[in-house]
Order: sequence, then structure tokens, then C-alpha cells
Amino acid sequence: MISKLLEQRKRVYTFPRGGITFSDSTAPSRDSYVTAFLPSLSVFPLIQHSGSRAFPLVAAGDTVREGMLIGMGKGPGSANIHASVPGKVIRMASWEDSQGNIQDAVVVHMEGSFEKLGKKEASFPWEGMNPDDIQRTISNFGVVEMEGQGRPVSEIISAYRSAPAPVTLIVRCVFDDPWLAADYVLCNERTEAIAEGAAIIARACGVGRIYYVISHKEKKLGEMFSSIAGKWGIFTDFILVGSKYPQHNYREMDLVLRNFEKKESILLGSLFLLGPATLVAVHDAVKLRKPVIERYISVGGSAVKYPQVMKVRVGKRIGDIFDECGGFIDTPKSIATGSPLLGKPISYLDEPIIKTSCAIFALLETFPKENQSNCLNCGECRSVCPVGLDPEELFKKTIVFDIQNNPSESYDSFTDCHACGCCEIVCPSRLPLSSAISSFAHREN
Repeated sequence: MISKLLEQRKRVYTFPRGGITFSDSTAPSRDSYVTAFLPSLSVFPLIQHSGSRAFPLVAAGDTVREGMLIGMGKGPGSANIHASVPGKVIRMASWEDSQGNIQDAVVVHMEGSFEKLGKKEASFPWEGMNPDDIQRTISNFGVVEMEGQGRPVSEIISAYRSAPAPVTLIVRCVFDDPWLAADYVLCNERTEAIAEGAAIIARACGVGRIYYVISHKEKKLGEMFSSIAGKWGIFTDFILVGSKYPQHNYREMDLVLRNFEKKESILLGSLFLLGPATLVAVHDAVKLRKPVIERYISVGGSAVKYPQVMKVRVGKRIGDIFDECGGFIDTPKSIATGSPLLGKPISYLDEPIIKTSCAIFALLETFPKENQSNCLNCGECRSVCPVGLDPEELFKKTIVFDIQNNPSESYDSFTDCHACGCCEIVCPSRLPLSSAISSFAHREN
């Protein structure tokens, strides 16, 4: 059933304070994408998810097939790992990443024939599957939340299946960061797969309604999703929201949806948020019996000759991807994954694209978190905090605590920070405000 009410409304919901408007001329255009070359050498880390390392099922010298299970999820938060190309395991690799974590991986030299590439994909009917079978299939094919830490989707489904009714599925199509260009391309290239993935999740969880939360400038995208989704008989509509960062974060999303709930007298209940890349992975796992072996990523930065959105095989090395974008204009001073707003520096160009990779960038200038100087007491951080904190004051308290190791007052305010990074982005001294505050809160708890 499709509601036409919101299509007639012009109300745009947004969070009430703080945030930033972010543009970046070095981000790739979202008007098109290219398919990356198949990698001759692929690296498959055994951690591409929020939990512990997957157990390796192959060793050096073994032959693997495209889509073959090569690492089995072990314990909460862990997920299965599949080879994205056929070939031979040439070694097991290990390295220390920029956060000091040891990463183990399976290295595969591509050879042999492909079982999925270039072949007509078989379609499996899922409408007759029961929720347990759907959830099991999602788990078997290693589907994780393709943003953030990569929580296994099967575990998220379990949590919402036991939540009090009603549960509303929220499909997050908010483009408050130009480095989400790959998500925008995905929404236009695989619109029906996203809509069907949402319907599959709704069946697995017993969800009664689906809302697409859309940046207000992309109203046509919301109309397109709503018209397609009608075929599965689930109440579907869209909500227009602001485009100021960090609108796509859970807390800001929750604020606008609760405001929508109040204004429109609609009971949403528990909110189950998923992004378009995750729903495509759900669709491919359940309907096509295909594991997560590729994803769309944004590639750019001031050091990159030809920024572009690329469809890339999981396991392809980052250095190879930059080469396909024309290489570097000059020697980059910073290379990282994610958005420059909250990017994660990488240590080696041989590090690969993993399930949760959404963007990579190389900068001619230093990364914003580098070259720190003393606080100027300018107050910029306070003006952009979406939850009304004083990041400057809280940051200074973390320093006092580290020196004295004996806090003299309550630090409850630290837990209100949700690490959106707005304060770090505008800080002229490049202080790690958000990072220090959120780390301190986790340490205290």
C-alpha cells in the first residue's frame, strides 16, 4: 500500500541545532561510475565485521572459487568471508593497521574460470521462505551492515524480531556528505534491489511499514522507491529530511523521525535503520544466493588525477584502485578510507577494499587530524555541536584527567557525545576533540 500524503507535503524534517554544511570539490561526481578491472592479486582480511576474526578455511596452495567460503564467522559480531575471485592462495598475510590492530588475511592470485561473472544470475523466490530461513541465508552469505563497524545483519534481525511491536524499517538515503556519492549511484543503479532487499528484511523481522528517509533535494528518488516497493504489499512511503551533516547519523535521524512521528500522529515504534549498500547485499544473498563480493566506492582527493565512483571487487588493493584513477598528481601526504570528515588513515597501499569500505581518498595536504596546535578558545566547536555540548571544555577535562588520574567532578556529559566529528572538522587547531571525548566516555563506562 502506498501513501500519497507525503508526496503532497513540503515539510522537511531536520535536527534543531549545530551541524555543518560540507562540500568538497575533490570528491567524485555522482553522475556516473566505472567498473574496476579484476584484480590479479586480492587480499581478504579475516576481520571485515564488528566481532572477532573469522576462522580461516584455506591455506597456502589451496584453490578457491569465485564466491567460495574462505573464512567462517566465529562468535558474536563475526561474519563469513568469501573469495571475490577464483584463484590460488599464495600466502597468509599479517600486518599492523594505523590503529595498532593486527590484521590477518588470505592472499589470492587470480586464475581459473569465474562462476558468476558474465553468467546469467539465477533468481530464487524468497516470498515463500519463513523468517528463520531468510535470516539463516543472510548469515551464511556473510552480509554485514556495510557502514561503520560492520555488524552482522542476521544479529541485528534477531534483536528486532524480539523488540516490542511496532518496528519500522528506515532506509537511510541521506546525502549530507559528498563522499557518499557511491551510495547515491547505488540508489539509482540498483533501485529495485534496494526496495526488494527492504521487503526481505521486513519479512524476516515482521516489519509492518517501511519509510525511505531521503535528502529533501532528492524527492524524485523517494517517489521512485515508493512506486517500486508497492509490489510487495508492505506500507511504504518516504520522509524528506535536511542535508546538513550529520543528518545521516543515528541520533540525528532519530530526532527527526520522532518529530515526524509527533507532527504526523504516526506511531513508528522501534526504528530499524539500514543503508542502501546493506539492502543490496541482503537482496543478492537471499534472491541471488550471492555473497558480498563487490561494492561501490567513492575514490578521490586532491592527490588523485581522476576522482570517480567505482564498482570494485572486495579484496582489491587500494593502490591498484588509485592507479585506475590515473594515479597521483603528486606524492600524497595523507591516504585514508571513509570521508575526510572522519576518515581512517591507512598504513599501506596493499591494504584492500573490504565489505565496509565506502570511500578512499588521497590528499596533497596533511590529514585534518594532523599538525595539531593549541586551543584558540574561538568557540567554533560549540556552535556546530548537534547535541549542545562544549567540546573545548570536555577536551580539556580529558587532559586534566590523564594528568591527575583523579576526576574532581562528574563526567556524565561525555556520554552525550556521539562522535560525529563536527567539532574536529571546524577546529582551526586540528585538535582531536570528538575522538578524545568519545574515547574517554568509553573508558569511563
